[in-house]
Amino acid sequence: MLPGPTNVPDRIMQAMLKPIINHRGPEFHKLYESITQNLKYVFQTKQHAFPITTSGTGIVECAVDNITNPGDKVIVPVFGVFSERLRENITRRGGKPIEIPTKWGDAPKAEQIEKTIKKEKDARAVAVVYNETSTGVTARDLPSIGEVTQKNNIVLLVDAVSILAGENLPVDKWNIDICVGGSQKCLACPPGLAVISVSQKAWEKIEKTASRPYYFDLTLTRESDAKKETPFTPAIPLFYALDEALKMIREEGLDARFKRHAECAKAFYAAFEALEIQPYSSPEARSNTVIAINVPSGVDGAQARQIMKNRYRVEIAGGMGKIKEQIFRIGCMGIVSENETLTTIGALENALNDLNYKVKTGAGLEAARKIFH
Repeated sequence: MLPGPTNVPDRIMQAMLKPIINHRGPEFHKLYESITQNLKYVFQTKQHAFPITTSGTGIVECAVDNITNPGDKVIVPVFGVFSERLRENITRRGGKPIEIPTKWGDAPKAEQIEKTIKKEKDARAVAVVYNETSTGVTARDLPSIGEVTQKNNIVLLVDAVSILAGENLPVDKWNIDICVGGSQKCLACPPGLAVISVSQKAWEKIEKTASRPYYFDLTLTRESDAKKETPFTPAIPLFYALDEALKMIREEGLDARFKRHAECAKAFYAAFEALEIQPYSSPEARSNTVIAINVPSGVDGAQARQIMKNRYRVEIAGGMGKIKEQIFRIGCMGIVSENETLTTIGALENALNDLNYKVKTGAGLEAARKIFH
């Protein structure tokens, strides 16, 4: 129950046993077309959508490097570890991040973005983490942020690594120019692949970017896409896995998938309220895919997690960065269901009791079950 990598269905694992094929041959062309068409469904876009052999961090770097020239100003709200990394990517590329500091646990607002654009009239892009994995925060103002960037003709880059396919994210409707995701989160795939959508406005910016990266040059990716290929050797077994995962998403339907994630998240939050354990994030920004809660006072969080894993066979994560010891993080993503949700709540209740932190055993489970039934 980590916030990635997540549990992978047997059907997807079995898909990786297919034979290795020529990545320049007709079998791969068919596989590639299946993936890209279903990626457009997941991104809810009519624009380009590509799979790339890299990690989530790699695809964020790809996105930044393709739209940022040295000296370019990029507006970036910072409200957790992954938005800090986004800022660092811009800096290392030679860009000038215009930081919007936001309290950890809260999410950036569209009016902050708009105010900063008016002040920094030569800013070339806005880069936003939609779901901050380190704090369990979702930037619910993203649709309005997209309206602001569209109105000001500025490229909007969105890191959706830990939320794509777990909550609604219609990139065309929300005016998102570049959106990136990772295979090992809500797509329920093994780690090692990333996905990206690119708008026409983004292409205009990319084509004007000097010294684009080589491996991550999206213009090369676009050229190969026209041949139903990748510019460099892909991780073929993972492509089989992604193809199967996307087919499963199609079968379930996006709306049903979003509803399932939201219901499980609601059950988690109801359980922790019943146990008097406080969520870390503010109520209006709480994520449906990464549940972040405060470690109860007097509890050793690392010890609690170790007991959960070793004694109750449930693994959750601690915090990151400056809140490393302060919170628990639970992945509510991928194939998460009532079973995984209730098992996790029960394991945490038991682990806390084992550490002599008295919670009302069964209270969390009772509250969660009311959500499901």
